[in-house]
Amino acid sequence: MAQSHKVHQVFSISPKNETSPTTFPFTFFDTLWVRFPPVERLFFYEHTNLSTNFFFDSILPNLKHSLELTLNHFLLLVGNITWPQDSPHPIINYVPSDSILLIVAESNENFNLLCSNLCEVEKKQHLIPSLEISHEKASIISLQVTFFPNHGFCIGITTHHAAVDGKSSTLFMKAWSYFCSNLEKNTPSLSLPQYLTPFFDRSIIRDPIGINEIYSKGWLNFGGETNNRSLKVWETINTIKGEATKGIFQLSPLDIQKLKKHAQSKIEKNNKVIKLSTFSVTCAYLLACTIKVDQPKSNKVPFIFSVDCRPRLDPPINANYFGNCVVSKLVLGETEEFLKDDGFISALEGISDVLKGLENGVLKGLENWMSIMQSTMSETDRMFSIAGSPRFDVYSFDFGWGKPKKVDVTSIDKTGAFSLSENRNNDGGIEIGLALNKQQMEVFAQLFVQGLESL
Repeated sequence: MAQSHKVHQVFSISPKNETSPTTFPFTFFDTLWVRFPPVERLFFYEHTNLSTNFFFDSILPNLKHSLELTLNHFLLLVGNITWPQDSPHPIINYVPSDSILLIVAESNENFNLLCSNLCEVEKKQHLIPSLEISHEKASIISLQVTFFPNHGFCIGITTHHAAVDGKSSTLFMKAWSYFCSNLEKNTPSLSLPQYLTPFFDRSIIRDPIGINEIYSKGWLNFGGETNNRSLKVWETINTIKGEATKGIFQLSPLDIQKLKKHAQSKIEKNNKVIKLSTFSVTCAYLLACTIKVDQPKSNKVPFIFSVDCRPRLDPPINANYFGNCVVSKLVLGETEEFLKDDGFISALEGISDVLKGLENGVLKGLENWMSIMQSTMSETDRMFSIAGSPRFDVYSFDFGWGKPKKVDVTSIDKTGAFSLSENRNNDGGIEIGLALNKQQMEVFAQLFVQGLESL
């Protein structure tokens, strides 16, 4: 282990109150993700007077105690994913002896560099906790708190995508920060306000055409087998050649308006009507810049983004439904069109067409998703995708010592995906994260800035 990093303690944290065994069934939303790599996030909190004594005497006890209180309300996270021989689908099983890992570490790495807009990916790896995953059982969440003497601390969270989507994992973080900040203010509370209370009833997810059975059979037969119940996740395919660098970029509200105005003028000229959104112009601009950097060799460019189904199901379900409730949507564009000077417009039209298709039902065609993805992956050499959302409000998570200085979705660092969040000022701007090799990052930064300047 590097001298700049050492683990002080490893805690097993259980819910504060007595609980009963509980089983959470998988819906088709969950089953789809059963072998996908975990999702990782780092939250950096600045505290320039952070002494070792203050961290261990004040910050850590409050983080631990509030975590115990939070887990009372989030039992699903403490359980484990299994796939019993007598079960057609995977399940989450919780028993009162279950706990989650909380690693406490210290680092002498440069805190400000780790929080900067450009940093080597390798420098953050020791801050990320890993999940315990075997063929038979998979943990759902792991946490690590790393303190940087006289600079601050970092909370690393890793979650299993088959158990929770981004909205659910960030709901947990909001609840944890709520309990912790109340402890810090000496106003402890055992109850959660309604807006932070998770909803666990899976029976509200309707599956009239048996999508869950289709997905489960797909996994059981994966690799030519007939009973493949392994819970081992896929190794992340590293699309980055060379040493990876993480870059953070900003689109200000003015930048977003300029992109919309430019798009509107081009669309009107072509006698088309497209509903423009901050999401669509942001993704289209990122896609256009990255494709010019990446220069894909295949004729088609696949771009995948997730859509929250909670408000789009018929009828809509509880906004705090806890688990997975997203579908992935595919934009398949012509590489040649995306590489043109106005590849932004081509990308925007493709994204807008897919978004418009949601009006026909958010679940339409979902039974074919696994086969569509297998076919797309075999025909293309690069997959582009989005992680996170500005709606998660990740910069609002105040544990009692201020809002995060930086939030980093580190799980995208090997895949070449983009991460999106609101910016720290919460002024309507968008913060973007992506990892490329050093040379590619320089080209991307140049294209990103020059493209905005030319509008």
